Amino acid sequence: MAPLKKPVKKRPAAKRISPAERERVAVLFDRFESLELRPKTELNYNNPYELVTAVALSAQATDVQVNKATGPLFQIADSPEKMLALGETGLISYIASIGLFRTKAKNVIASAHILMERHGGQVPLNRADLENLPGVGRKTASVVLNELDIEPAIAVDTHVFRVAHRLKLSSGKTPDAVEQDLMRIVPGPYQTRAHHWLILHGRYVCVARKPRCEICKIADLCPSRELFLGA
Repeated sequence: MAPLKKPVKKRPAAKRISPAERERVAVLFDRFESLELRPKTELNYNNPYELVTAVALSAQATDVQVNKATGPLFQIADSPEKMLALGETGLISYIASIGLFRTKAKNVIASAHILMERHGGQVPLNRADLENLPGVGRKTASVVLNELDIEPAIAVDTHVFRVAHRLKLSSGKTPDAVEQDLMRIVPGPYQTRAHHWLILHGRYVCVARKPRCEICKIADLCPSRELFLGA
């Protein structure tokens, strides 16, 4: 008797988007584009290694804090080989002002070893190899691949999570769920820039405690504006 096959779990069907909603989203991102054509990360970097290192260091830290630390750091350690020469103790002396600096230093040095041993000292610009580096998860890999125009990706941090919910682009309860919703609803031509638009909007306009709706250039397209106007 043939063994019983386990039933294949079907993914829940993607929520259908009405033509009116699709049009609203298209206008919304067209508006973002008109405000800033080529949004970029606020982290300072000169090559892919500096980028992946800066993004990894930015977890639970501000870009300003990271830039202040990596400015002098990258002057002497802008490659995996030079980072290994600096060593974990030497690295800590540069990044001690950043949260979780000891764990991050261990990860940066461990990553440098892997890059030298497995990738010839070069940053592998594909998701699988990036995510195998210590301290580099899906979000960091997404930021790197998107920033370098290698793969459309929308990394979901607290700003993107908040803005996506307020704009009713997603109702996902986890960053991964929000990312899936955004990749489905954001029009293709905008997907390589959507992450930056959303994070910058959340950082400077749609802030957590009291969003600045009075200066928001997309307020007329925001379903949540009435909750905050006049609050």
